[in-house]
Amino acid sequence: METKIVKIDTGNIDATAIKEAAAIIDSGGLVAFPTETVYGIGCRVSNDSLARLDEVKGRPADKYYTLHIANPSDVFRYVPEMGLRAKKLVKNAWPGPLTIVCELDDAAVQQQKEKLPAEVFENLYRDNSIGIRCPNHPVAAMLLAQTAGEVVAPSANVTGQSPAVNAQQVIKRFAGRIEMILDAGPCTHKLSSTVVKIGKRGFEMLRQGVYSESQLLEMAKVTVLFVCTGNSCRSPMAEGLFMKYLAEKLVCSIDRLDEKGYIITSAGTLGMTGFPATAEAVRACDARGIDVSSHRSRALSRYLIEQSDLIFALARVHRDAVVDMSSESAERCLLLAEDADVPDPIGQSQLVYDNCAELIDKAVTKRISELAL
Repeated sequence: METKIVKIDTGNIDATAIKEAAAIIDSGGLVAFPTETVYGIGCRVSNDSLARLDEVKGRPADKYYTLHIANPSDVFRYVPEMGLRAKKLVKNAWPGPLTIVCELDDAAVQQQKEKLPAEVFENLYRDNSIGIRCPNHPVAAMLLAQTAGEVVAPSANVTGQSPAVNAQQVIKRFAGRIEMILDAGPCTHKLSSTVVKIGKRGFEMLRQGVYSESQLLEMAKVTVLFVCTGNSCRSPMAEGLFMKYLAEKLVCSIDRLDEKGYIITSAGTLGMTGFPATAEAVRACDARGIDVSSHRSRALSRYLIEQSDLIFALARVHRDAVVDMSSESAERCLLLAEDADVPDPIGQSQLVYDNCAELIDKAVTKRISELAL
């Protein structure tokens, strides 16, 4: 076999060459191409093509390959439901040098089994999980976008050897054994992608690469914001109750929520800062085993809104204020009590506060039960 070697200028990519490479992959051939980490060998997800890839790489046939996608949003075709932290990681780390092994529940696995061709499902999913990578390289992105079906692209090396980080290494190892090599120069990182598993046990680092574990944990942090008027009664109570029930769902103490990747906070549209929660709000929370005595009010700001992944407004007027400050927040800003306002108890009796806390408690409990963590 003669391997076609095509030089690619990343500043002016030859679309015809990419189209030809995609056609080779779609017809069952193998094409080596660069990513930001190492060179990979692109292969369609079909039994015959994968068997040949196994042979070329000297790789055991029972090992599963990682799906490669062109755009981060493509992940939802293969993982129908992702938790908050997984979504945040996708947002911050993709495209980029990260492979995510996503754990699915039984219902989601069955859904994918019915949706995808049998060969694709059987070769990509194992033990209720699938590994997915979205490389940050213009050649890789263009090629993956051009292919008609699912593509895997393991590193361009024979099993046991170090991955190829430039086209010359690929040529030396695979010339005459694969159909095409796209030579776009050396890879940026020259290091394999980091691999992390996200599932019922949270984050599990499977392989350290370009990203460290601490970097990933930082990129996956989720901020939940509660908004009311003065940030002295309703939103502090909601914040405290949410922290309590979230900690219970995660089976951890409240003071470990940050370590688990969650930041829960609140703010007010009135712009007050440094004021404590009202005495009545403190007592209402005390009755539920929550201490908000150290709370100090903060002003709602565009920056705080944009840093938040999920925003709960205590009333419609608060949601309107949030969206007015940042129109992009509309989809992630919800009324805490679904379609109802939580009445403002300020200046009223302890009984009114207790009733307000009860309403917030029910709303928070429902919201927590709906969250995929």
